[in-house]
Parts: sequence; C-alpha cells; structure tokens
Amino acid sequence: MDGMALFLGLLLGSIGLGFVIYGRRQSKVVPFLCGLGLMGFPYLVDSTLWLVLIGTVLLCIPYFVRT
Repeated sequence: MDGMALFLGLLLGSIGLGFVIYGRRQSKVVPFLCGLGLMGFPYLVDSTLWLVLIGTVLLCIPYFVRT
C-alpha cells in the first residue's frame, strides 16, 4: 500500500464518519449506510484507482438517492 492509498483511506474514512453521524442524527438510512461503506471499503481495496472510483460513487449516492 502506497502513501496515496493511505491518504485516500484516511480522507474517505473521515468523510464516512461525518455521513454516519449525520445519518444517525437525522434518522436517514442512505447517508448512514454510505458512511459505513466509506469507512469500511478502504480496508478491502488496495488500488488507488479503485479507491477513487468506489469512493466517488459512495459519495454521490446520498445526493441522488433522497429518502
């Protein structure tokens, strides 16, 4: 794992924590689940390209799916 992957994992995990807190306080399921995904998937993905792609998708889901 290189330095950029570590940095992206930290950044996406921090944003995911914000989503989890927001989703829990507002009782919204989509941001909560996307936040959990953002915090968990960097442990499973090693490639920087896949970190960026999956992270972007998980960041965009709460914007387009409003429940």
